[in-house]
Amino acid sequence: MIDDNTKLAEFLPRLLAVEWIALDTEADSLHAYPEKLCLLQISVPGADKLIDPLAPIDLAPLFQCFRERELILHGADYDLRLLRRGHGFVPHAVFDTMWAARLVGCRQFGLTDLLAKYLGVKLEKGSQKANWARRPLTERMENYARNDTRHLKPLADVLRTELKLKGRLSWLHECCARMVVECAQVSSPDPNTVWRLSGSHHLDRCGLAVLRELWEWREQEAVLANKPPYFILPHDKLVDMAANAAAGRPIDPLLPRVMSPRRRGLLLEAVKAGLAVPPANQPEPLRHTGRRLSEKERRRLADLSVRRDRKAHELGLDPTLIASRATLISLARESTSRPTDLLNWQRELLGV
Repeated sequence: MIDDNTKLAEFLPRLLAVEWIALDTEADSLHAYPEKLCLLQISVPGADKLIDPLAPIDLAPLFQCFRERELILHGADYDLRLLRRGHGFVPHAVFDTMWAARLVGCRQFGLTDLLAKYLGVKLEKGSQKANWARRPLTERMENYARNDTRHLKPLADVLRTELKLKGRLSWLHECCARMVVECAQVSSPDPNTVWRLSGSHHLDRCGLAVLRELWEWREQEAVLANKPPYFILPHDKLVDMAANAAAGRPIDPLLPRVMSPRRRGLLLEAVKAGLAVPPANQPEPLRHTGRRLSEKERRRLADLSVRRDRKAHELGLDPTLIASRATLISLARESTSRPTDLLNWQRELLGV
C-alpha cells in the first residue's frame, strides 16, 4: 500500500515511463455520507499498486501523471465523477472497457463476464459492499482491489483489436470523449426536484410540502451521523409519512422502533413545518409539459425507429446505443435541426 509521500515518490518514475495506466477506485458510499474516495487501484506493466488517499499524502503528482496518459477503466463514469468531485481531477484520454464491449456487441458487459469470455479469468467476488474506509484493509479486500485493474490492459487490447476490425474504434473515442466532458461538469441539484422521491407523484401539494421538509431533515441527519440517507429512513417511509401527515393520519406506526428522542423530535418538527406551509407556497406537482406528436412527427418517429432497429440488427448492437427513444422523439419533433446530442457515428447510422 502506498500511503505516504516517500512511497509515492519512489513509484512515480515507474508511472512516468509508461503510456497507459489501468485505474479503478473504491469509495465508502454504502457506509458514509457524503461518500469519499477511499482507494486508488493502479496497474502498469509489472506492477499492481494500491494507493491510500485517506493517508497524509499529496496526490497532485499522481494526478498529473494520470492527465498525461491514457487511463483504462471499466465503467469509468462513476470513477471520473468521484475523482472530479473530491480532487478536481479531469483526465485527458480514457479507454472504457465497458463501452468498448458494448460497441463490439456484447450484451453482458460486466467486468466479470468480459474477463471470463475474453481472457478465461475468473474474478473472486465478495468485497463489493465492503467498507473501503477501514484500515488496515483485509488481505481479501486487497486482492479484490488489485484484481479490478490487473487484467484491464489485456482486456482493452482484445477489445481494441475487435473494434478496429469492425471499424468502430472511432466510435469508442467519441463516447469516451463525451463522457470525460460530462463528468467534468459541475452542476448543483435542482432544488425543486432533488427531494421528489419515487412515489411522490401520488402526493398532493400539502404532502409534497411535508416530504420536502422530511427530506431536508434526513439530509441533515445523514451528514451528522455520517451514514447514507436511506440508513436514516428509507425513501418509501418518507413518502408514506408525508401522505399520512397530509391526510391527518398518524405517522407513529411508520417510525422505526429504535430512534433517539432528539432525532424523533426533529422529525416531528419537520412534519409540522411542512404542514404549516401556506397553500400558496406549497410545491406544485410536476407536470408533463411536452405536447403530443403531430401525425407527421409520429410517421417520422416510426421511420427513425425502423431505421435504428434495422441498423442495430445488422451490426449486432443494442438499439439504444444508436439512439434512445427519447432521442428519436426529439429528432421527430425537430426534423429540420441538427441533432446536437448525437455523436457523429450515431448520426451516420441513423442517416440524419
